[in-house]
Amino acid sequence: MLTRKHSIEGRAPFGDGEEVFGTLDAETATRLAMVAGDITLIIEDSGKILDVSANGDAFPGVSEWVGRNWLDTVSEDSKHKVMEMLTGARRQQTQHWRQVNQIGSAGEMPIKYVVVPIGEGGRHIALGRDERESAVIQQRLLQAQQALERDYMRMRRIESRYRLLFDSSSEPVLIVAADGHRIKEANAAAHRMLGAKPGSLEGAKLLGLFDRADRERLIAYLGSALSAGSVTPVTASVVEGAAEVTVSATGFRQHGGQFLMMRLASDNQSQAPESSAALAVIEAMPDAFVLADGDRAIVAANLAFVELVGAASLDQIRGRSLSEFIGRPGIDLELIEAQLTKHGFARNVATVVGAGDSSRGEAVELSAVQTIDGSPYTGFVIRSIGRRMRNLPQAADDVPRSVEQLSELVGQMSLKDIVRESTDLIERLCIEAALSYTSDNRASAAEILGLSRQSLYSKLHRYGLGNLVNETN
Repeated sequence: MLTRKHSIEGRAPFGDGEEVFGTLDAETATRLAMVAGDITLIIEDSGKILDVSANGDAFPGVSEWVGRNWLDTVSEDSKHKVMEMLTGARRQQTQHWRQVNQIGSAGEMPIKYVVVPIGEGGRHIALGRDERESAVIQQRLLQAQQALERDYMRMRRIESRYRLLFDSSSEPVLIVAADGHRIKEANAAAHRMLGAKPGSLEGAKLLGLFDRADRERLIAYLGSALSAGSVTPVTASVVEGAAEVTVSATGFRQHGGQFLMMRLASDNQSQAPESSAALAVIEAMPDAFVLADGDRAIVAANLAFVELVGAASLDQIRGRSLSEFIGRPGIDLELIEAQLTKHGFARNVATVVGAGDSSRGEAVELSAVQTIDGSPYTGFVIRSIGRRMRNLPQAADDVPRSVEQLSELVGQMSLKDIVRESTDLIERLCIEAALSYTSDNRASAAEILGLSRQSLYSKLHRYGLGNLVNETN
């Protein structure tokens, strides 16, 4: 009778197993052995495989195991497990399930076995469960866990960089929840500007920091910042110190909630008189000016540039790539970059503003200079020349006079227009050469050019050649 020491995986044995299973015939026992596992081995005490039952498609070459020792059909790291299971079987004790890497014709197969003694004849039955699908799932789980760990470490690094940048920034910044306007985060510069103790702003109500008369206007501004991409900053007075600050806000979503990133700027920040004068001149100058960082993202611009690109405000374009507004895609800015890299400046570059799939853009002239020390910044001065080009009178001989002049057209005209101009240049040069060769005999010139006299006269009139005006008079 089986006792609890013969239990499998801690399972209690049947209360009266002899009465239930004592009448089993050989056919029923065979069926039980075949359905109890994906693979079944009949083994001697010595480990020799006497018989095997398995699906040949799932376990190719399994019939070749018959007559071999079980130890010879498993991998090296699984042999001690097989020996322990056989030892327990010889002692009439059922082992726990042990995973064994079985070697088949298709390679190693992970199979979980348990060995059960069969009577007193020194034979045992090894019931096996195919663990290949479980191994694949475990491998996927391991890969997913490793990917999560990598993402976690990456997010930790990003968070550390963000925290360092956020805390060390000289610009006061607040992160405010849109619902309730409570401050979630505030950097050290914000604490200093608002006259608060370090760490005291987190959880505080934003509106309580500003003068009561400005709160309604501030609420309306924050609502507009959430719904619109960019709105004009507003000014508000701080309760502590009664200082007036400029507030600009940008809305964003995170974890299903809406938040606002607020940047504060004091209107009383001291600047050198010459710096203030320079900034005022740049802001008021009629030519467009834009400052870009090393990635060509817009940092600052004057009102003329904002109007040139058709933006509502500077905040609407700040941080966006300069290539969205200036130059033909993949052409002009690369040429300007090359000049800046080589000389440190670019002068009188012909380009366009607002070019797109449906528009050729407005013709402009651009000059740029790049800083040398510290972080690379580039200043661009842009002057519109479209109106000036439209106002120029169309002369009869307004065609290039040389190959050098044709080369200067690159960047100002399309290739199709340049080819047309070059055709006119070649035609005019040929007519001039024919007139010179025939001593201004137009009949002979028309003959050597293969033209009729009427066609030649038409072309002479077009290019203003041969003193036709004087002859007409």
